[in-house]
Amino acid sequence: MTAPAAFTAVPCTRIRTGCPAEAATRDIAEEIPVNIVFNELYPYAVMMASPCDLEDFARGFALTERIVMTPDSIRDVSVRPAEDGVELHVRIDGADLSRLMQRGRRAMTGRTGCGICGVDRIEAREHALPQVAADVRVRLGAVRRALDDLAEHQSLNARTHMVHAAAWASQMGRIELVREDVGRHNALDKLIGARLRTGAGFTDGFCVLTSRYSFEMAEKTAIAGMAVVVAISAPTARALRVAAETGQTVLAIARPDGQVLFGGAERIVMD
Repeated sequence: MTAPAAFTAVPCTRIRTGCPAEAATRDIAEEIPVNIVFNELYPYAVMMASPCDLEDFARGFALTERIVMTPDSIRDVSVRPAEDGVELHVRIDGADLSRLMQRGRRAMTGRTGCGICGVDRIEAREHALPQVAADVRVRLGAVRRALDDLAEHQSLNARTHMVHAAAWASQMGRIELVREDVGRHNALDKLIGARLRTGAGFTDGFCVLTSRYSFEMAEKTAIAGMAVVVAISAPTARALRVAAETGQTVLAIARPDGQVLFGGAERIVMD
């Protein structure tokens, strides 16, 4: 199917101090309900998301929510129209489906900014996380280059000025892939899914997030195997505890001219 447009031109009135009001149009980001269904028979969650790169979203979501243990367990993804939204049909291995059905559905719809909403027990999120690779090295100059170049790769945000991005940068700091969404978790899942779809891993560079580094973002990046994460906004204390548990390096409150390093200093090569 043809996915809905990621933005809509909306008429508005521009008001500026010292100037008369004037008619204008503004590109506004769309968000739609995305119903994620496994193996045609098991609706798992309805998430609010930007209607673009939805196959990537399905793959990243299935992995980082631990519905599947490996990317190869995802057999197929299809996007189908639904009333006021879309359905993402994901076909997974039988063993993963059995485990998912024993675990149960999310209890509620996931809002745009949702990370663990829909989980009906706190302990449902408590599980051992993998250790990230120890031998990754990133030059600080590469981090600053990626931060400096990121905005020019955010095509949807350039139009709407309100969506999040998750990017993958090479060890030289070149932005290789960007995914955008109204939800920061969705943008990250889309990035992870896009890399997995092409068979690429997460040990040859670093992740850049335009959002805060929260607990859920820490979990998802660790599950994907990202050793170095750069976040434009600040981390939460719980996220930093996840980073310490998994051995992850976090550079936050990150700008081209300054960053704050939280743990994992051995991976950052100072220029």
